[in-house]
Amino acid sequence: MSGHFNLDSSWFPYPPSKEARLLPPIVLAYIGDAIYEVAVRQYLISLPNLRPNHLHRTATGLVSAKAQSTILAFLEPSLTEEEKDTVRKGRNAKSGSVPKNADVLEYRHATAFECLIGYLYYTGQQERIRELAHSGIEYMLNRSE
Repeated sequence: MSGHFNLDSSWFPYPPSKEARLLPPIVLAYIGDAIYEVAVRQYLISLPNLRPNHLHRTATGLVSAKAQSTILAFLEPSLTEEEKDTVRKGRNAKSGSVPKNADVLEYRHATAFECLIGYLYYTGQQERIRELAHSGIEYMLNRSE
């Protein structure tokens, strides 16, 4: 199941230069960040309140390092061993940048979450991305009510 890029499950015809398991965790996090951002935006646009300011504020709250760190903690018990291994690699990766609005631990957990999403994307596990993103978004939105 894991390892090979599936052109049919990708949005664009640009396979990664290496198998997903060989890509650096920071690279997986780079694409994972974008994929999760689209999931959040698409989720918010499915709701009735489409005011741009509300969309932006809500999206920002869901994609922040703090939110991603919280989501990862919530999802971790339901992750497979392969997913947990990917998270571990992402958490231990040296990003080379200093977090702006998060403490270092939150930032590392957020990177781990993004790394997981990127890995799932490049291994063609779209349904799993949908499942994890939906669970995480719903969890965060229900916490804040």
